[in-house]
Amino acid sequence: QLQLVESGGGLVQPGGSLRLSCAASGFTLDYYLIGWFRQGPGKEREGVSCISSSGDITNYADSVKGRFTISRDNAKNTVYLQMNSLKPEDTAVYYCAAEPRLRVGKRDGLSPTTYNTWGQGTQVTVSA
Repeated sequence: QLQLVESGGGLVQPGGSLRLSCAASGFTLDYYLIGWFRQGPGKEREGVSCISSSGDITNYADSVKGRFTISRDNAKNTVYLQMNSLKPEDTAVYYCAAEPRLRVGKRDGLSPTTYNTWGQGTQVTVSA
């Protein structure tokens, strides 16, 4: 059974950092495109970042560019999202998603409709 499990969320003050992890079980991530998404209260799910299967291509939403970094360790079957300089507007449930494609363009990579396998999400709250 293909499963993704996110972890690392929590409560952090503005300006702080968190690192989210997305661990896969039941399949190997080597040939999967991975995306991070978030959904804030009363908002639609939006793409945050994505990474190609080999890790050589990354894309970011304009709202997080320069603050967030996506990376992957295929040996550990895990993808990470390092979030720095967090803002209250980053508060959301963060999800990772996987799709068996090597790479896609930025628009498709940040679109929820590209992905068929999703984790259950982890809450990130940025508040003083």
